Amino acid sequence: MIELKDCRRKLGPGVEFYCKDFHAQPGAQIALWGPSGCGKSTMLNLISGLLTPDEGMVRIDNQEIQDFGDGKMDQFRGQNFGFIFQTFNLLKPFTALQNVMLGMQFSDTRPQKEWKPRSIELLDRVGLSHRIHSKPTTMSVGEQQRVAIARALANKQKIVVADEPTGSLDPKTAASVMDLLLEMCREEAVTMLMVTHDKSIADSLETHFDCSELVQEVSS
Repeated sequence: MIELKDCRRKLGPGVEFYCKDFHAQPGAQIALWGPSGCGKSTMLNLISGLLTPDEGMVRIDNQEIQDFGDGKMDQFRGQNFGFIFQTFNLLKPFTALQNVMLGMQFSDTRPQKEWKPRSIELLDRVGLSHRIHSKPTTMSVGEQQRVAIARALANKQKIVVADEPTGSLDPKTAASVMDLLLEMCREEAVTMLMVTHDKSIADSLETHFDCSELVQEVSS
């Protein structure tokens, strides 16, 4: 379970992020929806421990992560979170297979003998069995995002966070990637939190959380 309670984070002079209450049950698929600059990505970063609240509580699986030190947070994040980005963040010198395997190497949650079979399995499931030895520079944007989905799920993480994952894709490719992402998350029984400004994308998920009032002006 994911929970935020009375979370505040200063964003700049006279501006802060504030979330009074947010809950996500295990296996939920939730869109964090709202216009640009409304605090969606800040909320995602607080949940994943990339940011620490100035006040309030962030609880993941009954652990209050806001009090973790950097080392403990890095380990917790690697074991529990998978990330999908708008710009894919694949390593260009490496093949699709190597990019997925690197995700397992850095999290240290699986024995090394499982890295390659698990990576090949996931790339096959996202329809890229013929591209496992291809590098990102030779792949379409849709194929690159499919590699990113495989990488995010490689360690059987409990939570996948996706920040505008279809923002760089044309509408047809975006719809295909969304269908695949939702299907894979259901099959892997993971919780998915997706940042989007696109109402149609938000409506395709089970639940959407309106982030439009999370950023507030405060007196100095």
